[in-house]
Amino acid sequence: MGIIKKLASQTAIYGLSSIFGRFLNYSLVPLHTRFFSAQEYGVVSEFYAYAGFFSVLLLFGFETGYFRFRNKELITGDKTYSTALWFILLVNVAFFAFIFSINHWLSSLLNYPEHPEYVLCFSLILILDAISAIPFARLRAEEKAFRFAGIKIAEILIIVALNLLFLWVCPKLYANKTFPLVTEFYDPTIGVGYIFIANLVASVFKFILLMPQLLGLRWGFDITLFKRLLCYSLPMVVIGFAGIINEMLDRVLLKQLLPYDLATNMKMLGIYSACYKLSILMSLFIQAFRFAAEPFFFAYADKSDARPVYAKVLRFFVIFCVFIFLLVTLFLDFFKYFVGEEFRSGLDVVPVLLLANLCLGIYVNLSIWYKLTDHTLMGALVALCGAALTVYLNIQWIPLYGYMGSAWATLACYGSMAVVSYLLGQIYYPVNYNVLRILAYIGLGLGLYQANLYLKPIIIWEPGLLALALLSLYLLTAMLFENRYLAANK
Repeated sequence: MGIIKKLASQTAIYGLSSIFGRFLNYSLVPLHTRFFSAQEYGVVSEFYAYAGFFSVLLLFGFETGYFRFRNKELITGDKTYSTALWFILLVNVAFFAFIFSINHWLSSLLNYPEHPEYVLCFSLILILDAISAIPFARLRAEEKAFRFAGIKIAEILIIVALNLLFLWVCPKLYANKTFPLVTEFYDPTIGVGYIFIANLVASVFKFILLMPQLLGLRWGFDITLFKRLLCYSLPMVVIGFAGIINEMLDRVLLKQLLPYDLATNMKMLGIYSACYKLSILMSLFIQAFRFAAEPFFFAYADKSDARPVYAKVLRFFVIFCVFIFLLVTLFLDFFKYFVGEEFRSGLDVVPVLLLANLCLGIYVNLSIWYKLTDHTLMGALVALCGAALTVYLNIQWIPLYGYMGSAWATLACYGSMAVVSYLLGQIYYPVNYNVLRILAYIGLGLGLYQANLYLKPIIIWEPGLLALALLSLYLLTAMLFENRYLAANK
């Protein structure tokens, strides 16, 4: 259990920083959903959906490629790092030059001809984040979790501070005209553009903090190593694209496929996007786990007990994910206050999206089979099939069921990918996962959720006490079974 505890501690560091950072960022949701209409908030959601696609393309999968090759025989980590960093830097400079040249045409194509600055802001954010990803990968590989976390938190603090300045402080000062300087630089017509500006400033600050790691460029560029990195990593671009399609395409398609006028469609998109963020705790845990687990999986692959350890990791991962599912769904009457009242009509998507993210987390664990065996092309095929399913189901279900159709499509996609990845993993990299126990924990979580829905209208307890009792029952059951399991396998 020692290695599991080490992985858990690394995940906790990343997780606490992510939770703290995302909590600060999430605290902006009440501000955004009260300061902007649902239609305006839909603009923000649309741009971040586009940004998700390009963030994958501009990294070329080299983050995972760096983990794969940094400890290979006759390859030093410094050479792998500098080769990856030089390539990502050159690609992103070329990308910005291209976007700058077509900015006005692209802004008109996206139906924002009055705001070409939106496109420029996002292109700069994207290239800064892509270049920063390689230094962040090195910090993770070297287990410098505290420095990683500190930079991430600093970035979020700047985003929050600037959002409060632009969306709360400046409008009040501008209206009172008590500070002439504010009337000089603040323009209320920019609107949601101030959200983008805050993100850009934070990305620049993050880039500056990573300068010590960026000095690794001096170790040069190895063309032979680059070819190996490219062959391994390019399928990861396909996997990343498929992941973004699964995660973000619903936000794009809702605007086009909902059977209303454009203004109403944007309103529905804003409601869905705001409620989507109520599944944030599950997403945060999966993100923190990925930060810690990816370098761990590669570093531990040569150990004799690697496969049994991977099986234990998945089991404990599922236990914690089901706990998060219950925490949010049982106390949804509390979490709903994190979004404005106009947005609460979409709360029904939250349990479905939480389950979808649980399946995604299982898939992340199971995906080690293609990363460790270099079958990244086959992994890309699985991801493409999942993306195709997402597109098909969204097209079929959005006109019929609205944004609930998108939520169910996300669950169907991630659930299918987890099943297929498990079956292929048992062929190419067999791991003896305790499938029955994992399914039992998920079934227990669903049963307790349904019990809460049934009992809440008829029981005389305070609803919060009922939720607490059901959550405690889950934890006690998990502790009982895991203690017995560990005792039987000593």
